[in-house]
Amino acid sequence: MSNNLCIGRSRAVLVAALLLMMTMLVPLRAKAEVRLALVIGNGAYSNVTALDNPTNDAILMADALRQVGFDVTLIAEATQEKMIRAISDFGRNLREAGDDATGLFYYAGHGVQSFGSNYLLPVDIELRDAADLSLVGVPANAVLRQMFSARNQTNIVILDACRNNPFATIPDLSDNGLAEMKAPTGTYLAYSTAPGEIAVDGGGSNSPFTEALARRLSTPGVPIEALFKDVRVEVLEATGGNQTPWDTSSLTVDFQFAPAVALSAEEIQTRQLWESVRLSRDPVQVLLFLRASPVNPYTHEARALLQELMAKELQAETSAPQPEAPKAEPVDPVQSERDLIEQARQAGTAEAYRKYLDAFPAGAFAELARLELQTIVKSGTGSDPIAEAPEPQAPATDTPASGPPQVVMFNAPLGVGDPELARRSIAELITGFPRFPPIEGLPEAVWKDKTCASCHQWEQSNLCEQAQIYVGDKTRTVAKQHPLGGVFKEALGIWARDGCQ
Repeated sequence: MSNNLCIGRSRAVLVAALLLMMTMLVPLRAKAEVRLALVIGNGAYSNVTALDNPTNDAILMADALRQVGFDVTLIAEATQEKMIRAISDFGRNLREAGDDATGLFYYAGHGVQSFGSNYLLPVDIELRDAADLSLVGVPANAVLRQMFSARNQTNIVILDACRNNPFATIPDLSDNGLAEMKAPTGTYLAYSTAPGEIAVDGGGSNSPFTEALARRLSTPGVPIEALFKDVRVEVLEATGGNQTPWDTSSLTVDFQFAPAVALSAEEIQTRQLWESVRLSRDPVQVLLFLRASPVNPYTHEARALLQELMAKELQAETSAPQPEAPKAEPVDPVQSERDLIEQARQAGTAEAYRKYLDAFPAGAFAELARLELQTIVKSGTGSDPIAEAPEPQAPATDTPASGPPQVVMFNAPLGVGDPELARRSIAELITGFPRFPPIEGLPEAVWKDKTCASCHQWEQSNLCEQAQIYVGDKTRTVAKQHPLGGVFKEALGIWARDGCQ
């Protein structure tokens, strides 16, 4: 019981420390979450080729940025005067926001390069000579200067501005796409296509680049570099390899548009406790962990470790020199002990554990058995609340031996199918490992030994919704298309039929 006391004290200290840390971090987090964005979309050009999607792209991007905490200024169909004023105001706001602010500039529309410099084109642009471009266009470097002047930690520039060259017939303006710019320290530059290449406007209401980017911004816990890599892959597939998004970075800190979902204090406590128990490799501590929290994300791993540790202890007993058994009783004492502790564990009753202790008061699992017996007696139920159900007498197949169960409960053993399935509840199975490929023909490397939770956000409510499709529909429960097999689907149908209790 001293182990239990130590664990309890450790948990109390851990919770207190975590709460103190969380309290101290609140003001820092609030300050770091200042996010400002200027989004411009130009498509209704009066003197050059109009574009269908930039305004739609700007609206889509503005909405996506607001969802991840940006204060967005959206400008559509901007003249040169309006663009210059908006960029100036953006720089001033960013300077006032402080060092920890994040600035983001997004532009969709026409963009051209001249002598290695990039220009964003206002909707009222009119150009006859390449020498006048800097007078009627908006230098992209002007945005970088405004951001750099703020001396803030993180800036992001996204240019979906390489649709085509509207001035291809003007001498000295025949280059396609944009030139690659140097990123000032703390800046991430992203282009819808590679330098000198042309991006497509898109056959739908949005460009392939912006559509892919906006869809991914709210994915929690993805670093900006990985996010734009995923966008690149999607755009390449969507354009048949004709458009390769490009990026360059001089960021000095990690950045995520949507931070990873923070664990609750209870989840952190459970994880820390499990790590301590796992490293101890003490079967008693593992048992205490399961006793304290029978259903948690580490239950399956804890049960597997307990089985492993028990098997090793029994193996050690087997290999140790044994006293010569009396000739009148040619019984292997180690095998007998193994049988009794396994019977007790399977039955989970006070009587079964007493039987083991009567036979082996100083056995390898005496301490564990006494702890189990004490818990059972205190509970007043006569059985172990975390014991596994007795194995049904069924063949090792995916088909129940005696037909479907009459009642299925979320936290009770199924009692149907092969032993590995029958002894576990729905709650345990959905946090375990798939038995069959989720999709026929899927390579084992993709699904084997991967938890079901890594592919599904299963919980009682959304699993209940899925289970409704199995109610009364035997055609969906015969084939083994579910990762846990046909019998599990049939059990889900019965569970859903009775209200998902």
